[in-house]
Amino acid sequence: MTFVQLIDCRTSRFDEMNRLMDTWVEQTKGKRTATHSLIGKDRSDASHFVEIVEFASYEEAMRNSGLPETDKIFREMVALCDETPTFTDLDVVRDEQLNCVVARGFFEEAGRARTEQLFERFTDDYVDHDPANPEDLGLRGARAEYDGWRRSFDFSFQVDDQLAEGDRVCTRWTWSGRQTGEFLGIASTGQQVSMTGTTWHRFREGRICEGWWQYDRAGLMEQLGVLGQ
Repeated sequence: MTFVQLIDCRTSRFDEMNRLMDTWVEQTKGKRTATHSLIGKDRSDASHFVEIVEFASYEEAMRNSGLPETDKIFREMVALCDETPTFTDLDVVRDEQLNCVVARGFFEEAGRARTEQLFERFTDDYVDHDPANPEDLGLRGARAEYDGWRRSFDFSFQVDDQLAEGDRVCTRWTWSGRQTGEFLGIASTGQQVSMTGTTWHRFREGRICEGWWQYDRAGLMEQLGVLGQ
């Protein structure tokens, strides 16, 4: 179970504390078990800071606390605080990357959802970047592209992995399908095919506003008997 620790402190010497944290990161390379650290400043009190440190488990957090470097930095951090910091230990009971949920829903429904329903997740000014197309597409072009794939293949996506950072979500996927119609001049073969790819989606206000696609199009064409002959 993921574990997070909240460190609540007040200091008028944040710049020094920030450099101290950089020192800890450098000194604990190959040793630390913390996976994510986030520091927030209170908008109503410039001396009030909260650090959120994430670990894979409580046990990993205890290992991290036991490092000599952690103990040394902690004592130096306390000296920079205006008062003794407080600690809150939390077991994470729900962890949901909301943009990931939207991106995953797109891939899970693609191939079977109606175009209108599928693209409700997208902004009206959506921009699509696909190296297979000579120009970037807008929302109308992306919808037409999807309809074209639907006419050519009976397909579905499997989400293999996802990462989220800021307003972007990266999805690594496997696409599988059977050719049921003409595709790029290739008559329907009934062939079962698959390919892997990665898509970056950028979000604005909970909707997808931009997409970047990379996928093994050459491998798909080879399976359809166009390449490698």
